Amino acid sequence: MSKPTPDVYEQGKGMDAHNKVMREIRSRKEASYDPHEPTRVWLDEDNTPGGVKRSLTIILNTGGCRWARAGGCTMCGYVAESVDGGSVSHEALMNQIDVCLEHEADNADEPAELIKIYTSGSFLDEREVGAETRRAIGETFADRERIVLESLPDFVDREKIADFTRHSIDTDIAIGLETATDRVRHDCVNKYFDFADFEDACAEAAEANAEAGDDADAGIKAYLLMKPPFLTESEAVEDMISSIERCADVDGCHTVSMNPCNVQRYTMVDELYFRDGYRPPWLWSVAHVLEQTADVDAIVVSDPVGHGSDRGPHNCQDCDDRVQKAIKDFDLRQDPTVFEQVSCECEGTWEVVLERERSFNQPLTR
Repeated sequence: MSKPTPDVYEQGKGMDAHNKVMREIRSRKEASYDPHEPTRVWLDEDNTPGGVKRSLTIILNTGGCRWARAGGCTMCGYVAESVDGGSVSHEALMNQIDVCLEHEADNADEPAELIKIYTSGSFLDEREVGAETRRAIGETFADRERIVLESLPDFVDREKIADFTRHSIDTDIAIGLETATDRVRHDCVNKYFDFADFEDACAEAAEANAEAGDDADAGIKAYLLMKPPFLTESEAVEDMISSIERCADVDGCHTVSMNPCNVQRYTMVDELYFRDGYRPPWLWSVAHVLEQTADVDAIVVSDPVGHGSDRGPHNCQDCDDRVQKAIKDFDLRQDPTVFEQVSCECEGTWEVVLERERSFNQPLTR
């Protein structure tokens, strides 16, 4: 593993070769974004420890993940959608929240019980979202049941979590762990922290949970990456099953979200994809992992973004929507028998890929 050089923003973390390549790729970005408008907002349903809830998902437009500005993760292009300049004011961020509330009022009969806030970085990093804004958002959603906040483990702190639990909001911190295998996280994803740091964040959330008492719950939602670059399909499947099992065994981690990799612009994965060096995971792999981990002591869900497209997780196109529907059904009911109801001839091709694909000749199919 290479050692980082001083020109990396976060000195002592990451691989200098990966970061250098990704800074060059991301420098090609030309678009700019309005700091008063959220990146995205939508309504949906999600499985939570309290049951299935109506959800409002908010992607805040911030100055971007500080690790991504250093170079960042091999698959993540979200920093390309962030505001130029590295920071967004309190007033602008609250304007974004207002836009999201207007969207909800126009498209839902009643307020969502679950609020999910992402920044494509770390909501708890005060360089992205200041303490004033964090507390104001906690007050804004004080009438909701549950909130999910995205953060790297470094910034998980019981006092920050208390800005939400003090309003009796059940609070989950979503951590992009990607894998429980440190070498895969470091070398394939280019993420700097270790599994032990994730465990420390879970412990911090557990302390926040204890301090909140009966007023609210606090916990961790682990985000895992299905098929990082440089892994074969079978290696990715094995690593994902092991990672889900290890996360479920950590006190304080109640949900694991498996995110199948999709090809985003301005990323190393994008560069590999156009040189025939990467194929997104098969949807059969996603279904297989969900079946194999259905009995772990955690809620396990997956939402394959871009399913059925060449740049997203896919099978043969003919069965993609059916398998995606089964995955969504599993997310809500946690019943692995849903996958017995879908089949396709391409499942045989997927099995051959699992058996024969090797690192030196991957991918075997597109």
